[in-house]
Amino acid sequence: MIHPSDAPRRRAILSGSEFEERIGYARAVVDGDRVHVSGTTGFDYTTMTISDDVVEQAEQCLRNIGAALAEAGCTFADVVRVRYLLPDRADFEPCWPVLRRCFGEVRPAATMMVCGLADPRMRIEIEVDARRPAAAG
Repeated sequence: MIHPSDAPRRRAILSGSEFEERIGYARAVVDGDRVHVSGTTGFDYTTMTISDDVVEQAEQCLRNIGAALAEAGCTFADVVRVRYLLPDRADFEPCWPVLRRCFGEVRPAATMMVCGLADPRMRIEIEVDARRPAAAG
């Protein structure tokens, strides 16, 4: 529950993913000038389908993240931190060109971790933190 004194500063952004409802989280949380985007997978949340291809999953992750950032009043240019989670380290390098398109000029702090993900179809999960521009409301 959001404390009343935090209400003007804190806002949840939902994507419509069934995971958000079933688990109880938001795709992103805007907290003042900070935006925290949850670990986001390659599911197309409108159809709840996911590609078998890790590069296509990375592209969909970034589309999902881009939509959350836009709703928060941000773009990829506002990202200050990115975390990549993959079950198989060999899947990371094929994704580099896709990731570079979003982050190559921005150069956020980044971490890649090898770990298990919630669903065996998931081959990459990406989470980001961003700072909203001063004019964003």
